[in-house]
Amino acid sequence: MPDLLTHAFIAYIFAMAVSWRYAWLDGRYVTVAMAGAFIPDIAKITLLVADTRVSAFIDLLFSWFGIHTAGGTLLCVFIGVVLVSSQERRRVGWVLSAGAASHLIADAFLMKAYGHSYPLLWPLTAYAPPTPGLYLSTDVWPAIVTGSVAVGVWVIDRRLPKTTYTE
Repeated sequence: MPDLLTHAFIAYIFAMAVSWRYAWLDGRYVTVAMAGAFIPDIAKITLLVADTRVSAFIDLLFSWFGIHTAGGTLLCVFIGVVLVSSQERRRVGWVLSAGAASHLIADAFLMKAYGHSYPLLWPLTAYAPPTPGLYLSTDVWPAIVTGSVAVGVWVIDRRLPKTTYTE
């Protein structure tokens, strides 16, 4: 779970920093960015419903892993965009995408035994780029570091003058 918390902190940090430039990006959209950071980990539903069970049910080859790639994440973002009102779709789409992208980029730095990440840009390419191997998904220190930065960003945000956004 430190991995999921780290993704939430990273999305929070970037969304809050962008909100200092764009007044329309308020707390609601920061929350949407954090939700977007969880999208690729929807693939962990495989812990509850195995790929083989879904394959047997639909009588086709199936894997939840596709959600943890750019293509699967984009599909989930599109589903999220359809669920909001038409006036909010463009902004929600961008913010959800940014949160999901922050997750995929952070996961590209995970330490893997074979030295390569997973195919991030699937279905465009199956190429798995080399990873610098900065941390394991079970390491706690990335959550501590990003949590500390998130607290700093929160403190800075509280001290900045507030602007109101009107359309």
